[in-house]
Amino acid sequence: MHRFTTAAAIALAAATLAACSADEPSTGTQSSEAGMDTAMEHVHGLGVDPADGTLYVATHFGVFRVTNDGERERVADRWQDTMGFAVVGPGHFLGSGHPDLQEDLPASLGLIESTDGAETWQAVSMQGEADLHAIEPVGDRIYAYDSHTGSLITTVNRTDWDTIATQPLYDLAANPASPATVYATTDQGVLVSSTDAAKPAEVPGAPTLTGMDWQPDGPLVGVSPDGAVMVTDDPTTGEWRQVGVLDGPAEAVDAIAGRWHAATHTGVYESTDAGATWTIVAAQDH
Repeated sequence: MHRFTTAAAIALAAATLAACSADEPSTGTQSSEAGMDTAMEHVHGLGVDPADGTLYVATHFGVFRVTNDGERERVADRWQDTMGFAVVGPGHFLGSGHPDLQEDLPASLGLIESTDGAETWQAVSMQGEADLHAIEPVGDRIYAYDSHTGSLITTVNRTDWDTIATQPLYDLAANPASPATVYATTDQGVLVSSTDAAKPAEVPGAPTLTGMDWQPDGPLVGVSPDGAVMVTDDPTTGEWRQVGVLDGPAEAVDAIAGRWHAATHTGVYESTDAGATWTIVAAQDH
């Protein structure tokens, strides 16, 4: 597999994020691009629907269902640029980003919700005000990173949001057993914050990660800039171990018991052996 140097991979990850922001039209995503009916590019989020085990991939060109044999379908033929994405229950998703140009909506969607597997979306809060590039629901709390303000924010009622810190972040992960604490990836390493902390603090001994997710009742899973798949049972110990490798930095990571998914620049990969081996389930289009 091609391996990146750490410096080059961090630069690539940062460039990818910057490109996503730079090429997003101010009013939404174009829905009539020729030859793009099944185009899947710029993966922003991953999640498995517990209702039927279907993998959902949130991208710059809509949310896709991906079957076990790699077939993909853009849900509802909607080209919504879904920047933030999280599965919270059967057919129940949270999201954010920018609308399909066919929809009469503000350029930034704020927090949105679907209860029918991304067929339809409803505004929840901050419509026209926030663009959430990471959404992490845990217990009754939601953490999010708002790219408009560069802030880590949180809510317990989905309407009233509090700012925890203002700092560039990439991805968020929280242990369901400790919902008052959230971890964040940055280009300087992993940070930890809590709802009562003055500001995020560096996690000693943590590797630099581009994407991560906390498997319920399992480890914290992350991917380093050179594609190393890293896990820890407790980030506070500084003990991380490499369990596998991908072909570059992760654009998104999702981990549930028995199924881990990660998206790199080449496609979406799945592991059913706790990260030891990975199989591509959907290629990215470039």
